[in-house]
Amino acid sequence: MSGDQKDLKAQEKAPPVEPARHRREGIGFMGRLRAYFLAGILVTAPIAITAYIAWWFVSLIDGHIRPLIPSAYNPENYLPFSIPGLGLLVVIVVVTLIGAFAAGYVGRLVLGLGEGVVGRMPVVRSVYGAVKQIFETVLAKKSNAFREVVVIQYPRPGVWSLGFITGSAHPEVQLQLAGQAEDMVNVFIPCAPPTAGYLAMVPRREVTALNMSVEDGLKLVMSGGIVVPPDRRPTLVEPPADNSPADHSQDQDDDRDQPDRKVLAAASRSKR
Repeated sequence: MSGDQKDLKAQEKAPPVEPARHRREGIGFMGRLRAYFLAGILVTAPIAITAYIAWWFVSLIDGHIRPLIPSAYNPENYLPFSIPGLGLLVVIVVVTLIGAFAAGYVGRLVLGLGEGVVGRMPVVRSVYGAVKQIFETVLAKKSNAFREVVVIQYPRPGVWSLGFITGSAHPEVQLQLAGQAEDMVNVFIPCAPPTAGYLAMVPRREVTALNMSVEDGLKLVMSGGIVVPPDRRPTLVEPPADNSPADHSQDQDDDRDQPDRKVLAAASRSKR
């Protein structure tokens, strides 16, 4: 028996070699526990923080308003348990009643008399006037305050800061800095977290408006850039490809050639 035949028999007897498989390493027991723990934090942390802030706010209002409620009208004196949110409910009812009274004729007279008395006080009138103007500007339905998210180059060129347009600049600022040919706006640049901020008066041409809601802008500032809002730009849909004029002319030529083909076919059948 030759050497080649021995080699062939040895190869036939040898077990087939299986191809190498890439074994995927699975997650261990501790890895699964860690993943479940992080998932639980992601679910419970926002709910717990929101509930804590809401409970703190309600408890704060209740602590200041409950002592002012007369004992005869306090339902907790007749019930064996405490009612959470009672002070907040009283505040909402009282503010609504005051608004309804101020909307009437007598309410406007009383309000005008009170503002006249406050206007004669040197320090109080400045604080009251500023606070009233801020609330009227923010709560007005047609107000443009904090309605547009923009970016400007601040504090130096090449560095962009997120801000909110709060209104047009003062006419004196407009006249002294830009003149009548250019529009200037007030831009509020909040800190992160937004406990304070800066007021910048810049020309309108140096302001870049963003396609972003005020809520998304506040989320971006409060998170320090961690929470990035989704892209709200509409996706471009490619229009269907139209047939070119050459294709239309080709179809017309084919239609014109169709009768000639029929005639040739009939002639060939007659010859047969």
